[in-house]
Amino acid sequence: METIVVHAQGLVYSLLCLMPSPYQRASLNALFGLFLEALGHPLPQHTQVKSASSLSRFLNHYTWSTRSVIRATRQHIFKQLKQHRPRRDMPLRVLIDLTTLEKCGKFLHLSSPTENPDAPDPWVRMLNGKRGLHLVVLYLNLGDWRIPWSFRVWRGKGQTSPAQLACKLLATVPSALTLDAPVIVLADTEFGTVEFLQAVRQRGWRAVVGMRCNRKLQDGRSLKQLYRHSRRGAQIKVEGIDFALTVSWFWLKHANGKRELRFVVSTHAYSGVYLVRLGRKRWAIEAFFKTIKHRFGLHRFGQSTKLGVYRWLVLVCITYLLVHWIHQSQQLPQLDWKVASDSALTILFTSVLWFQSLRYLKQTAQIAAHHHFEVILKSLPNLSYQEWCKI
Repeated sequence: METIVVHAQGLVYSLLCLMPSPYQRASLNALFGLFLEALGHPLPQHTQVKSASSLSRFLNHYTWSTRSVIRATRQHIFKQLKQHRPRRDMPLRVLIDLTTLEKCGKFLHLSSPTENPDAPDPWVRMLNGKRGLHLVVLYLNLGDWRIPWSFRVWRGKGQTSPAQLACKLLATVPSALTLDAPVIVLADTEFGTVEFLQAVRQRGWRAVVGMRCNRKLQDGRSLKQLYRHSRRGAQIKVEGIDFALTVSWFWLKHANGKRELRFVVSTHAYSGVYLVRLGRKRWAIEAFFKTIKHRFGLHRFGQSTKLGVYRWLVLVCITYLLVHWIHQSQQLPQLDWKVASDSALTILFTSVLWFQSLRYLKQTAQIAAHHHFEVILKSLPNLSYQEWCKI
C-alpha cells in the first residue's frame, strides 16, 4: 500500500507533467511555494523564485489545461481514498455553503457590466452588504479526510440562485463514494428551498439544512410557533413540500451575548438531540473557509482575466489538499497549518525551498562578510545515497 506522502508526491508530479514547457512547470512550482508560505497574503510580487510578471502570464495567458489539472487531482483523490478509506459504513458528509471573497478595488474586468448582451455576466457583485466574488462551495468530509471538491460562481440577481448552483454541485459528487454508506448533505438556511431538498431526496441522500423561523407549515403555523408547543424530533410538513421533515431547534449564542433561536430540518427521521448535533457539523466548512482564506490566500487573487482568477482558486484548493495529506501522514495530535505547510514545502517542493535558501544566502552575504565570514557553495563529490544521507 502506498503511503499518503507517496500519493501527494504523485499528484504533484502529475500536475507538473501537464505543463507544456519547463518554464510553466517552474511557474507552477513557484505558485505552490508561494501558497505554502501559509501567511495569508501570497502576492506574486513576494515570490523569491519567479517574477510577478511570469506568474501573471502563467495564470492569465498560457494555454495549459485547467480541466486536466482538476481531472488529475480528482483521480489521485480517488486513488488515495481507495487505499486509506475509513470503515465502509462511515457516512459521507457533503457540506455546501456560500462564501464571499471580498474585494475593495475596482476590478473593472470582473465587475463592470458590458454593452454586449452576449458577454458573460460580471463576477464581482454585492450580496448581503458585501462586495466581492461569491462562491457556492461543495466540501466533502469522510472520516478524517477533508476534500474541497467543487465550486460555482454566483453571477448576481436574475441569474442562477445559490440554491440552484448547489443542486448542480450535487451532481458532481462521485458515485464511487456514495455506494457503501449513507450520504448526509449539510447546508445553511439559504439552501432550505424546495428545489434543493427535492434534489437531495431524489438521490436517496439525507438532507440536514437550516430553515428560517418564519417558514410556513401546511397547517398555517410557522416554525417559530413549534417552540414550546411541540417537541424536538417531531415530523412536520412545510408549505410547498409534499413529504415529511424532521424538525429540531437550538439556541445560538452570539459574540455579544445575545441568543437566537435556530431551526434545523432533515429529510431523515433523526431524534431531536442528534439532529442538532448533526447540524452543527456544518460548521466544519466555516473552518475550511477561514483556513483557505487566511492561510492560503484564496481571496488574494488580482488577475486580469476570469481565467486567471479561476486558476488561482483551483490551485489554492489543491494546495489545501496537499497540506492536509501531509498532516495526515505525520499523524500529529493537533493540526497546525503553518507547521503542516512547512512540511509540505520541504517534502513536495524541495527545489523551491532550495532556491529560496540560495536567495536568502545571497541577500545576507554582506552580513556574513561584516562578521568576517564568507559563504561558499560547492558541489559534493559523487557519493552513494546512503553516504549522502549521513552528511
